[in-house]
Amino acid sequence: MFESVIKAKHIDGYKIWLTFDDGSAGEIDLTRSLKNRGGVFRPLRNMEYFKKFKIENDTLSWNNGADLAPEFLYEMLKKETKNKTNLTKHA
Repeated sequence: MFESVIKAKHIDGYKIWLTFDDGSAGEIDLTRSLKNRGGVFRPLRNMEYFKKFKIENDTLSWNNGADLAPEFLYEMLKKETKNKTNLTKHA
């Protein structure tokens, strides 16, 4: 079973602060993940469009149908926090 995104806040650029239903929270940077992606992800390269994400089906999504799997976001958060101290957990 995967964790669900329950809160998301745009920070700056392609950085988003995420909170998951297990209490984990932290900053992820989607710059590299979106850099070379096409298809439904291409519009997300436009910063104004990127900032219009919403939480739908337990993850980040956009009006054009693009979404990122919650397990991808959770793993990304865990990896990024190995090098930083931007993860909090209140279980």
